[in-house]
Amino acid sequence: MKTRILAASLLTLLGLAGAAVAQDTAVIDASGQASTVTTGDTLLIERVQDENKAAMPARGMTMAQVEARYGAPGEKLEPRGGQKRQWPTINRWTYPDFVVYFEKSKVIDAVAVKADATEVGPKPPIR
Repeated sequence: MKTRILAASLLTLLGLAGAAVAQDTAVIDASGQASTVTTGDTLLIERVQDENKAAMPARGMTMAQVEARYGAPGEKLEPRGGQKRQWPTINRWTYPDFVVYFEKSKVIDAVAVKADATEVGPKPPIR
């Protein structure tokens, strides 16, 4: 039973992964020759991964290093977690292009906040 559910789940994921749509566009070059250019959808996650990682804080940087390098954040959101020892306090700082997540005083992740008009991008952090 478990293998059937797993197989069905994997098939569903593969079906969803193949949902990107290719589009053909007719292009006429300077010599008057017509050609067809096929373009596909670019996922936001693929585009962000291709961009320069140096534009965001690296894992392990301290709060002081982030503030010295990128300036004061636009907003320091209310800390989350910390109710138990196993749940460390997570601090979040927002910048125009990314949100930085800290565990205690160290960066654990930085997430790009980018989406153009044709993309469905990350939602703003929960306040």
